[in-house]
Amino acid sequence: MSDLTAGKELIATGMRQEKQRCQEALHRASEGAVVALISSGDPGIYGMAGLAIEMAAAGQFSTPIEIVPGVSAAQAAAARLGAPLALDYACVSLSDLLVPWDTIRSRLEAAAQGDFVTALYNPRSMRRVRQLEAAVEIFKRHRPASTPAGIVTAAGAEGERTVITTLDQVLEQEIGMRTVVIIGNSTSRCNSAWLVTPRGYRL
Repeated sequence: MSDLTAGKELIATGMRQEKQRCQEALHRASEGAVVALISSGDPGIYGMAGLAIEMAAAGQFSTPIEIVPGVSAAQAAAARLGAPLALDYACVSLSDLLVPWDTIRSRLEAAAQGDFVTALYNPRSMRRVRQLEAAVEIFKRHRPASTPAGIVTAAGAEGERTVITTLDQVLEQEIGMRTVVIIGNSTSRCNSAWLVTPRGYRL
């Protein structure tokens, strides 16, 4: 990224400092600076776009905002696995920092019962391990233990790891905050080295 940032002022914040970063970006932009607020993946999918829009409205900033689409973690992981998201799917973050766990649990139940292929964001951290265990329990009530599942860590980055396994063996894998877990639906299949959810074409 050095070719894009050379000669430009960089302001970085750590985890859980998203509001400060958005506030600083909006202030700089309101003063006439051209500002790029960087968010990994797609800024509108668990990213910074929504927060920036909300804060701009709350702070009555009239600065125009342009949102540039990116590749979400679920899309990047799916491409490494094959085509698990070729049919209807849901994305659920297991982080309960901003959303109550009871709400997350009800969404997991709905996705599992509705037979959606489901991409789990933020599945596990050093201090937060029970949520993934609970999610797997929910899906195992609605799907066979043999349901295909894909686990991708750091897609497209250094240290990338990709594993195709089953719902029953998800918890045996190495999973962290940079991992996306994709649980197949009732039609998802392993096809050679790929995880595929057929769309229903007659072959």
